[in-house]
Amino acid sequence: MQTAHRESAKVPPLRLLAWEVTRRCNLDCRHCRAAASRGPYPGELTTAEGEKLLSDVAAMGPAVIILTGGEPLLREDIFELTAFGHRLGHRMVMAVNGTLLTPDLARRLKEAGIQRLSISLDGARAASHDELRAVAGAFEGALRGIEAAKEAGLPFQVNTTLTRENLAELPAIHELAIRLGAAAHHVFVLVPTGRGAEMADQLVTPAEYEQTLRWLLDKQKEGVIHLKPTCAPQYYRLWREEARARGEKITPQTHGMEAMTKGCLGGQGFAFVSYRGDVQACGYLDIVAGNIREQPFPEIWAHSELFGQLRAVDDYHGKCHACPYRKVCGGCRARAWALSGDPLADDPICPYLPMG
Repeated sequence: MQTAHRESAKVPPLRLLAWEVTRRCNLDCRHCRAAASRGPYPGELTTAEGEKLLSDVAAMGPAVIILTGGEPLLREDIFELTAFGHRLGHRMVMAVNGTLLTPDLARRLKEAGIQRLSISLDGARAASHDELRAVAGAFEGALRGIEAAKEAGLPFQVNTTLTRENLAELPAIHELAIRLGAAAHHVFVLVPTGRGAEMADQLVTPAEYEQTLRWLLDKQKEGVIHLKPTCAPQYYRLWREEARARGEKITPQTHGMEAMTKGCLGGQGFAFVSYRGDVQACGYLDIVAGNIREQPFPEIWAHSELFGQLRAVDDYHGKCHACPYRKVCGGCRARAWALSGDPLADDPICPYLPMG
């Protein structure tokens, strides 16, 4: 890595921050990046430390704050933290598994300032969802949580982690998200890290990946529901290829919860903070860029060696270095790290072969 490139790379604005408010969870999902369980997990950020993080980020400009876990509803001060972030001007959203959500809790979350929930459905039926979530009744619990959100008038989106096991079920999951009234469907392509490392054989093949991305692009163009592939940066190559073929110009949406600008945003608009204050480019890229107990978040964002490397896309390795789409795709840095040990390496499921 050439230092000159890192130093010359601009520090991008932070648009999204995922904060793992707790690692405690009532499920034992097979693909969990955090390998979360009931805990306890010593060292969790205190209320005051969480409020300082939210304040430090607000000084950089309001962002979308994703309160995640574990299961955020297991954190006792979650309403207090939500309201604090909302008062600072952040767009507060929360990722829950749905099983603990009641109409009363959903109402309280909305009153505290949550603007959207994400609830995961990894199958269109109980058997497939519960198998991945490793707890019987998780599917019915998620559906009850969705109904609770709807009763409270709290918008929700459906998240789906895509593996070879549920790949054929994706169209049915998508139709279910539409029938349930979801505001969006976010499809996460498996990153084999945490407990998910034991599922590396369930990573879709390059051919399956390309076919799935084209299907997602077709569905997105139908405009029935906002559809956002995540951990799937090659989608942005296909998006541009198809637009160019039609003679159209793409105008990315740069702000808000439906923002779609480029592929991998790790360290380039997005960051993750763990339950004990470790800062990472994303939750799946398990390399620590700094810790907010030792250095304020804005300093880590601006000066981290790791973030500088990730922003210097021209210095990526392998075919990503030669790829003409490296600035709009960038490859999944977390999958590269998980499967090769090099965060700047090729995305192992990318089928694209740059010319030359």
